[in-house]
Amino acid sequence: MSNVAVIGAQWGDEGKGKIVDWLSARADVVVRFQGGHNAGHTLVINGVTYKLSLLPSGVVREGKLAVIGNGVVVDPWAFLSEVEKLKAQGVHVTPDNLVLAENAVLILPLHRDLDVARETANSLQAIGTTKRGIGPAYEDKVGRRALRVIDLKDLKGLPAKIDRLLAHHNALRRGSGLEEIETDEVLRELTDIAPKIVPFAASAWRTLDTAHRDGKRILFEGAQAVLLDIDHGTYPYVTSSNTVAGQAAAGSGVGPRIVGNVLGIAKAYTTRVGEGPFPTELTDAIGETLGQRGAEFGTVTGRKRRCGWFDSVLVRQTVVTGGIDGIALTKLDVLDGFEEIKLCVAYMLDGEEIDYLPADANEQARCEPIYETLEGWQESTRGARSWADLPAQAVKYVRRVEELIGAPVTLLSTSPERDDTILMRDPFLDR
Repeated sequence: MSNVAVIGAQWGDEGKGKIVDWLSARADVVVRFQGGHNAGHTLVINGVTYKLSLLPSGVVREGKLAVIGNGVVVDPWAFLSEVEKLKAQGVHVTPDNLVLAENAVLILPLHRDLDVARETANSLQAIGTTKRGIGPAYEDKVGRRALRVIDLKDLKGLPAKIDRLLAHHNALRRGSGLEEIETDEVLRELTDIAPKIVPFAASAWRTLDTAHRDGKRILFEGAQAVLLDIDHGTYPYVTSSNTVAGQAAAGSGVGPRIVGNVLGIAKAYTTRVGEGPFPTELTDAIGETLGQRGAEFGTVTGRKRRCGWFDSVLVRQTVVTGGIDGIALTKLDVLDGFEEIKLCVAYMLDGEEIDYLPADANEQARCEPIYETLEGWQESTRGARSWADLPAQAVKYVRRVEELIGAPVTLLSTSPERDDTILMRDPFLDR
């Protein structure tokens, strides 16, 4: 058997939450390895909807250990809020079923302040962030001035660390027109919340090493998606962390060989939230129909998602850069009823046909999609749980997608319900 890493193969919102939950039935440990509470995952289990932003999706399943890895930036107030919301739904999160990496970086209110100031000060500089402080927290991590979860265990040592952090942030706040912050203010906030966070703090890498040595199956859960990767995404309209499968190891504290199979999640069409290039975006009635049928609104922000046809150029590229072995194709049912369906197979850039997305943002914006048109299907695929339940044209569509992206579709999702899933190949089986 193999461990499995799940990552988004487009711009996020592909349905990772459902797939991770579906896979977690066969896993023992579920690990979040990057991002923060800017990652919205919606799970529908037995008719109950759970909306998660920070906690691993496996936390809603009994008998599973959830781990927030060191690659995640953690807002302690958002963490506790999510724990309380799940408690109200009958899911109890305790240190027995959730481990928070003690070397994970903390998101503080000052990070949110800076994020909001940057996004609202000048529209020309707006990236389209969730304004939750994720980017500024990662900046402090790389700048080696961040506070980490383990710092909450040593309140006496906090003032000096806060002083170092504020020496940087107060200069930024002056430049942004924000009031400066006193060390005592931050210390009071952290002293108040520390007793509620510290019980969850532990050495996550040791926990995972023990689980691996004991033969436990580990599921690594990514947030956002490869096209939002800080290196491989549509820069600068990206998130602030690496979202590719390679980060599953670094962001969890395990060796790369332990990660195992990599499952990429992709919608049967394409969506994007926020700013940035989107070659196949549809601003017509078809795009509106895709958005309405797919309920395309962000879990975290509520922002309306931009919609377009499936872009095989992008997914073929993320298969390579993301290290993807197989694809879970979601929301096939949204395409039901179209007379014809288009697939982007290449781009025209300044009069030249290309088969990849350029790294330069200006060139990305000039890419025009070249489409291949397929016959649609009128029958419903919603709720299908086997190939035999699918219309012939839907099967042809999936097979053509496989050919174009250079990777097999190993899972097919036909509704938000966890069990409405067609399995072609078990990701937990060794390659």
